[in-house]
Amino acid sequence: MSNLKNKFITIKLIKSTIGTKKDHRATIRGLGLKRLNSTASLADTPAIRGMIRKVNYLLKCD
Repeated sequence: MSNLKNKFITIKLIKSTIGTKKDHRATIRGLGLKRLNSTASLADTPAIRGMIRKVNYLLKCD
């Protein structure tokens, strides 16, 4: 466990999902975010990065 910070991504929902596409809302739920300002710490995998890229206009990544 040399560098644990690089293995996880912290994301925060900063914009409402009202008025967004249905699949974008499903992606947000799949990332574990439910309401505005909720955060999730997820493993840094290509699948998660693809989901984040899809709805990047709704998120803030740390």
